[in-house]
Amino acid sequence: MKVSVVLATPLIQDVVSVELPEGATIADAVARSGLTAHHGLVPAALGFAIFGVRAGADAPLAEGDRVELTRALLADAKAARAQRARESPLAKSERRTKRRNRR
Repeated sequence: MKVSVVLATPLIQDVVSVELPEGATIADAVARSGLTAHHGLVPAALGFAIFGVRAGADAPLAEGDRVELTRALLADAKAARAQRARESPLAKSERRTKRRNRR
């Protein structure tokens, strides 16, 4: 089966088509593509997606899939927002003003 492996960053846009046996996984496609070695990436630090839907390295592939190499999140968005709120809470008067402006 034929799949595409894609790496897209602000500085790099690279697409490699690879031929794989039936039952191949994302890890197989990434290894066969050579993108990690070519761009000096650490596979363990990457995330993966198939057509934009997050998937693990052991996810099976189908004919024509597009495997996307994604950067791992540096921080969980919800946890980061909670941390910022703890570090810089709004004064009571600011909280009331912000609630009124939402309506």
